[in-house]
Amino acid sequence: QVQLVESGGGLVQAGGSLKLSCAASVRTGTLYAMNWFRQAPGKEREFVARLTWNDDNTYYIESVKGRFTISRDNAKSTVYLQMNSLKPEDTAVYYCNAEVRDAFAVDTRYWGQGTQVTVSA
Repeated sequence: QVQLVESGGGLVQAGGSLKLSCAASVRTGTLYAMNWFRQAPGKEREFVARLTWNDDNTYYIESVKGRFTISRDNAKSTVYLQMNSLKPEDTAVYYCNAEVRDAFAVDTRYWGQGTQVTVSA
């Protein structure tokens, strides 16, 4: 019902920038919010940023505030994560996550395949 295709990961030096993209294909339901999570080796997956689709509200974990920006292209149902001033501790697999609401106001979460971001010191 929902497909998420991520792109944009890679290797960058500390202080550099990367922009991740996640294109959502939603066949049934309404896109309610899109999120970015990340998982570093040996650590649990953690929330990074969120954007709610109807009002453009955004939320970030403290460690990325001022450095990362989540945005969207509504026409393309695509969410972006612009990452600036990258640090080695940002190294992780980044996952896109979509919250889709059905006609009964039930939300279901879908995950992208993940994209590797590696920041060298």
